[in-house]
Order: sequence, then C-alpha cells, then structure tokens
Amino acid sequence: MEADVNPEEKAPHPGVIYRCKKCRRMVATEEYVVTHDVGQGEKCFLRRKSYHVDEKEPECACIFVEPMKWMQAVEEGYVSNKLWCMGCKTRLGSFNWAGMQCTCGAWVIPAFQLLKSRIDESQM
Repeated sequence: MEADVNPEEKAPHPGVIYRCKKCRRMVATEEYVVTHDVGQGEKCFLRRKSYHVDEKEPECACIFVEPMKWMQAVEEGYVSNKLWCMGCKTRLGSFNWAGMQCTCGAWVIPAFQLLKSRIDESQM
C-alpha cells in the first residue's frame, strides 16, 4: 500500500528559472528551453572565415526557448521580430520562424532567442 504523498511533492519541479535582469519578471523555465548541438563557432560564419579561431568549444551567448504567450510579436503573427519584456519593455532577444544562427555557429529552426546578458538564471 502506498503512503500518502503531499500533492506539492508530486508536481514537476521547474529546475532553472530565467528572469528579466531589469524587472525580475519570469520569462521562461528550464522545461521551455530548446537544446541544440554546439556548432563550430566563428569558423562557420561566412564574414569571419579569414580570422584565426581557437580550437576550444564555442560558448552560446543565448538560450533558445519555445514560443510563449508573453511574446507579443509572436502572438500578433510576425515572422521575425524582437522580443520585449512584458514588465519593463527591455529587449530580451529576438525570434525568427525561419531560424537563426546561435553564437556557437549552430542553426536553430524555428528560433526564439533570449540573450543571456539580458536574463538572470536562478535555481528553484
């Protein structure tokens, strides 16, 4: 026979929460993050092919998420646009249904990109 378990303990734990740095409004949780394979970094950007590139693994300066209701431009039907915080109107990133290239060089299609420099990451 199973022991009674508190319903709060059964609820899925969001893990990491992403918030706007300026107003601290929650913009995403870990469950909405879209992972991608790390690309080849600056080597794969056409405009930077002539530069010397370190052989270390490139870092992503952004995270990609699934489209969410707070993304007003997505709700209005735009194909691509910037993403603004609903609380303080700070630019958090951008989106493009046709896809975007991450700073690591990988392509993400469709792309809803939040810049790490504009959001805080906290553990729940």
